[in-house]
Amino acid sequence: MAKVKLIWDFRGPAAKRTAEHHCIHLNDFVKTENIDSKSITVEEFSEMHVCATMIINENDVPFMREKLKPHRGQRVN
Repeated sequence: MAKVKLIWDFRGPAAKRTAEHHCIHLNDFVKTENIDSKSITVEEFSEMHVCATMIINENDVPFMREKLKPHRGQRVN
């Protein structure tokens, strides 16, 4: 099954803390909704741009987009 990485961008001096905190909520959400998530991580591009990411099955994308409003997404291999 195809996988999709959902991405939430955070910018500014508190970006890393905000992304880390967002990951806590993502973990809680996938447990509550019984979503198969392969990886929930923080990706740091600079101290002013950090992302929270989650890899999910492609068939879960519509539900997750509606509920969690990711900023962007990309297919992963």
